[in-house]
Amino acid sequence: MKIGAFTEGGYTGKISANHPNMRTDIAWWHALDATHHPIHTLHELPDNLYDFGILIIPKKRHHLLEYPLVNQLRRVCKKIATMQESTFWYWQDDPIHEQIWYYNVLMEMDIILCHNDDDLKYYRGITGKRCELMPTLMIEDNIKISNTKTESVMIGGNFVSAYGGFDSYLVAKEISEDIWAPTTGRMKEEERQMDINHLPWVLWSEWIYELSKHKYGVQLGSAAAGTFNLNCAYLGIPCIGYRNVNTQKKCHPKLSVDIGDIETAKQLANKLKFDKDFYQKCSDEAQKKYKDCFSKNIYIYDMKRVMTYD
Repeated sequence: MKIGAFTEGGYTGKISANHPNMRTDIAWWHALDATHHPIHTLHELPDNLYDFGILIIPKKRHHLLEYPLVNQLRRVCKKIATMQESTFWYWQDDPIHEQIWYYNVLMEMDIILCHNDDDLKYYRGITGKRCELMPTLMIEDNIKISNTKTESVMIGGNFVSAYGGFDSYLVAKEISEDIWAPTTGRMKEEERQMDINHLPWVLWSEWIYELSKHKYGVQLGSAAAGTFNLNCAYLGIPCIGYRNVNTQKKCHPKLSVDIGDIETAKQLANKLKFDKDFYQKCSDEAQKKYKDCFSKNIYIYDMKRVMTYD
């Protein structure tokens, strides 16, 4: 099966296993042996080039509103799907005409691909279309892990609602004063004044190496791809998070809490800190569940089923 991937990325071609920035979308294209094209070049491609096409609609898409996106995608691909970008609700902050455009694109798809079980219910509910999971994925080929691990906590994002950084910070303080956070594009400058160590933006391979230095993880943000939770699971780092994220509830079931349940999250943080047996059970379970649920072979098997189902 020939698979095309279409995103706002400016590159064309297949993804090699030694790609230095193997974030989730890049990992998907590599595992599927897909060929990537920038969305705006669709009109340059020949008819029926791909058996299956996967579109990721960018957050900033004003420039696409007048582009014959669906018509070009159908011309190039025999079956078409769109993959969820970010949370299921983020697009409703856009101008109404963009919301209508986005909804109309969804309604033209053969399949809508989603991150989490709750997302399936949402997209099925608003569209009545066939919706399937496209699990978050890691490519392990070139991962390097630190030989040292400190009693520190990495939280899964900055102080904005999507990442839930403030809540994660409060829970992390139950474990350690040595708290770290990544630097993202939505980070507020005044966050640098807090007692948090900020890891500069780095390529994915270096991110995994830096994350492996920490003993604990906390991610109490909005449900999306759940890459942080999955990265922690691969490394055997117990991660406290919300159970509406598939990578969290499957890999860290003992550390998953209801949305907003900071009280229980703090209790679990203290249990991880003081109960060594509990910590080790959570660590071992996370690594086992990662292999059972999110390995590359599992991903390829699931996606072949999705793409060949008629």
